[in-house]
Amino acid sequence: MITLRAHPCAPAPGRLCESPVWDNRTGELLWVDIRGGHIHRAELDRATLDLTHRSTVSLTPPVSAVVPCASGSLLATVGDTFYLIDGDGTATPIAAIPFPDDGIRRRLNDAKVDPHGRLLAGTMSEDGVQGSAALYRLDSDGALSILRDGVTISNGLDWSPDGTVLYYVDSPTKRVDAFEYDIATGTFGNGKPFARFENGEPDGLTVDGEGWVWVAVWGVGQVHAFDPTGHRRVIIEVGPSQVSSCVFAGPDLDVLVITTAAEGKAAGEPGAGRLFACVPGAVGLQATPYSDTRLVRSDGR
Repeated sequence: MITLRAHPCAPAPGRLCESPVWDNRTGELLWVDIRGGHIHRAELDRATLDLTHRSTVSLTPPVSAVVPCASGSLLATVGDTFYLIDGDGTATPIAAIPFPDDGIRRRLNDAKVDPHGRLLAGTMSEDGVQGSAALYRLDSDGALSILRDGVTISNGLDWSPDGTVLYYVDSPTKRVDAFEYDIATGTFGNGKPFARFENGEPDGLTVDGEGWVWVAVWGVGQVHAFDPTGHRRVIIEVGPSQVSSCVFAGPDLDVLVITTAAEGKAAGEPGAGRLFACVPGAVGLQATPYSDTRLVRSDGR
């Protein structure tokens, strides 16, 4: 087992930082502060492993995830709605989830684009009501489909390098599951447990070019890396307990950037809510942008 340590980055801490993604076209890191409703951009200095904040777009919270689009815009998940964000910060709704009127406070949570350019986005209840959430697929024309229901807190997801395996987290299960994924149809079939966690809960995750799965572990202040067979090989000590997600960033995709949160009792922890970085000796996969070319927008563009 290899143990590494991540180092804090310069941007100011947020309340619940999540959804880091490297935008290869702009050479910038994107991430959100869910509670603040912020979408941040920063430039990465590979020599110092530090981030320099560049800009922020603020929307009505919660803003749970952001991904680049093929058009150059951004796609953000906000409450129950998917928004297209133009370069000037204009937000245009393109689809909304029809949550049932049953008194359960639901919202969108983690999201990521599959190898074919479709967005997979999960939901959760703010009160952790068991089985009240789901995983959805947003197609390139804005059509929504339910891929999996009976979920409690839909969280991290990513694909194997060949796109045939979807790694997926429903956090309270304390495991990462691996599902057979059909790239052509955007559906998944048989699944099995891939990695289990005795301490903490798995949150966001990313897959590197060799098929290793890097998982942020909420509650224990660490990122764990598993080889493709599911064996834990690396532990990265981050510091603050609420480690929320991670992504490979930089021109060579060799810097692991890690987001954290400062929720509840963790608000007083040193470094809580900051971003952290380290070089773990792995190279990530370039993110696929959301294919928004078939969207019919309300402004006619």
